[in-house]
Amino acid sequence: MIRVTPLILAVALFMEQMDSTVIATSLPAIAADIGSEPIALKLALTAYFVALAIFIPISGWMADRFGAKNIFRLAIFVFMLGSLACSFANSLETFVASRFFQGIGSSMMTPVGRLLLVRSTPRNELVSAMAWLTVPALIAPVTGPLIGGFLTTYLSWHWIFWINIPIGIAGIIFSGIYLKVPDERAPRPIDLVGFLIAAVAFSGTVFGLSVISLPAVPITYGYLTLAIGLVAAALYVLHARRVTYPLLDPKLLRHKLFRSSITGGSVFRIGVGAVPFLLPLMLQLGFGMTPFESGAITFVSALGAMGSKFIAERVYARWGFPRVLGVSAVLGGLLIGAQGLFTAETAAAVMMGVIVFGGVLRSIFFTGSNALGYADISDEEASQATAIVAVSQQLSVAFGVAVAGAVIEITRHFTGGALTLINFQIAFFAVGTLSALGGLVYFTLPANAGSDVSGHKGRAKG
Repeated sequence: MIRVTPLILAVALFMEQMDSTVIATSLPAIAADIGSEPIALKLALTAYFVALAIFIPISGWMADRFGAKNIFRLAIFVFMLGSLACSFANSLETFVASRFFQGIGSSMMTPVGRLLLVRSTPRNELVSAMAWLTVPALIAPVTGPLIGGFLTTYLSWHWIFWINIPIGIAGIIFSGIYLKVPDERAPRPIDLVGFLIAAVAFSGTVFGLSVISLPAVPITYGYLTLAIGLVAAALYVLHARRVTYPLLDPKLLRHKLFRSSITGGSVFRIGVGAVPFLLPLMLQLGFGMTPFESGAITFVSALGAMGSKFIAERVYARWGFPRVLGVSAVLGGLLIGAQGLFTAETAAAVMMGVIVFGGVLRSIFFTGSNALGYADISDEEASQATAIVAVSQQLSVAFGVAVAGAVIEITRHFTGGALTLINFQIAFFAVGTLSALGGLVYFTLPANAGSDVSGHKGRAKG
C-alpha cells in the first residue's frame, strides 16, 4: 500500500530538487530578459547553494524548537515566496537575492522532510519509505533541464518558478491534513557561535567549489573562499568538542552505521553529482545534439530511478545492507565511467540502456544508504543526524561538479585548449572511479548490519 507521508514529502522535495537544476537550462533566456550575461547569472546558482550551506546546519535545531511539521510547512511557504520573487526579478542583483531567499526555504525542506519521515515511520518500514523519498532526488536532475527547456522555449522562463506555486500550496494543505507526526520538541540552547563558524565553513566551501567548477567570478576568489571554508571547518570541529550542545555534533559519527552511510554515500555521490553537469555538455558539445535531444536521452535515468522503488525493499531484505550497498556502488560507479565510452556513433538505445541501469543502481543505493544511516541513531539524535546528512550531500555534490570541471580544465591543456570529446571521457572515468570506491566502505560491515531496518535475516560471519 502506498504510504501517504513519504509521497507528500517526496512531492515537496521534488519541487526543491528540480528547481535547483531547471534554472541552468534557462540562464540565457533569463539573462537576456534582465539585461545581464549568462556567465554572470551563474552567481544565482551559487547564491542558492550558499543559502543551503548556511541554513541547513540550523534546520535540526529549528525543528526541535518549533516543531518539525511547522518548520516543514513554513519552508514550503518561504520557497514559494522566493519563487515568486525570482519570477519578478528585473536585474542581476534582485535575481541573485531572490535565489538566495529561495534557498533558505529549500534548506529546511530537505532535512526536515527526512526528519518527519524518520519520526513517522517504524524502523522496519524505513527502507520502503526511503525508496519513495529517494526518487525525487534522482529524477529531478535529469527531468529539470528537459522541463526547463520546454517551458522556456514554448512559454517563458517565468514558468519555471510559477509552477512551484500550485505544488507548494498543495504541499502545505496536504501536509497539514495527512502528516500524522508526533510534535516532538526537545529544544536545546542555540549554539550561535557554532552557527556562525559553520556558516563560514560550509558556505565558503560550497562557494569555492562552485566558482572553481563554474567560474562566474575570477577563479582566484574560488580558491580563496575554499581555503577559508576549510579553515573554518577545522575551527568548528575544535569548537564542537568544547561546548555542551554543538549545532552539529561530530560525536554522532561514533555510530558505525551512521558513519559508514555518510562516508560511503558522500564518496559515491561525487560521481552522481557530476553526471548532470558532464553528460548534457558531452552530448551537446561533443556530439552536436540540441538541448532537447540530450534531455530526451538523459531523461531515461528517471525511469530507472522510479522502477527501482518497487524492488528496493525486497533486495535489501534478501541480501542485507552491506552486500547490496557495496555491489550497487561499485557497479553504479563503473556505469558512470562507462558513459565516457560513448561516442557520436554510439546508438541512442545503448546510451539509454546504460543510463537506465545506472539510474536503477543509484536509486537502490541511496534508498539503502539513507535508511542504514538511521539504524543506530536514536530518536533524540535524529534531528542532528538529518542536518549532518543534508550538509554532507550538498558538499559531495559540489565537490563532484568541481572534480569534473577540474579534470576537464586540466586535460584541456593537453588538447591545445580546445574542448573535445576526450576531455569529457577522462572526466567520466575519474568520477566513476571515485564513486566505485565508495562501495568499499560497506564491504567492511558485518553481513547483518542494520538488519532490524532491512529485515535481512542473515548472520554476521565469524
